[in-house]
Amino acid sequence: MCLILFAWRMHKDYPLVVAANRDEFHARPTERLAFWLDRPEVLAGRDIEAGGTWMGITRSGRFAALTNYRELADRDRAGRSRGLLASECLTDEAPAEASVTRATAGGEAYRGFNLLVADREALWWTSNRGAGPLRLAPGLYGLSNHLLETPWPKVVRGKERLGDALACSPSPQVLLALLADTSMAGEHELPDTGVDRARERMLSAARIVSPAYGTRASTAILMRRDGRCSVTERSYDAAGETTDTLGYEFMLDTPPAP
Repeated sequence: MCLILFAWRMHKDYPLVVAANRDEFHARPTERLAFWLDRPEVLAGRDIEAGGTWMGITRSGRFAALTNYRELADRDRAGRSRGLLASECLTDEAPAEASVTRATAGGEAYRGFNLLVADREALWWTSNRGAGPLRLAPGLYGLSNHLLETPWPKVVRGKERLGDALACSPSPQVLLALLADTSMAGEHELPDTGVDRARERMLSAARIVSPAYGTRASTAILMRRDGRCSVTERSYDAAGETTDTLGYEFMLDTPPAP
């Protein structure tokens, strides 16, 4: 994922709300959102090349999501696929704290990453490029390709729009609409991550449209306090056109937290 906007225990009816865009090279083969045949409790897309995932949720309400940390010096270094972190946290039966602590301890095996892991008790963030792990307090958060809450323009604007959505009754359609923003930041707003300015500007959009690399999918997750969960994913081609929209609704198989 390259933009994850999420609210943790901010809404009386929805303890977890997630709106996220996955940015990736269009040529990288991917299995679309589905319950995995080999792990039927996991609902996620899958990276065919390395076998991991960028984000998913399980029937027990366990959630994991990953973003890469953008750094040119790290680009060509070999390492274990970062997507395996998310898939292993989804299939781990230990509490979220234990999963994220283990991922932090093994962080040297990977290029730069941010990792979110939640069970129905707690939500944790860690990174091998910043202090962690950190248990997150109830709140509204944004994460892109730097550390949690780094105020890149798309993070700031996305959080504002997610806040507006939470003021009403959030829906998959509203979350997907806020993720669809293709406007780019102004020159004075751009961060400096080491890429050329034209590419920096292209990457500043919430939804990136570019022939080789761009937003492949937008995903909306709504976990209700009563245990109902909905996951909706909209896929895009290299021209930025919608190719598919999938939706899943199910009851979580563990009782809600008090």
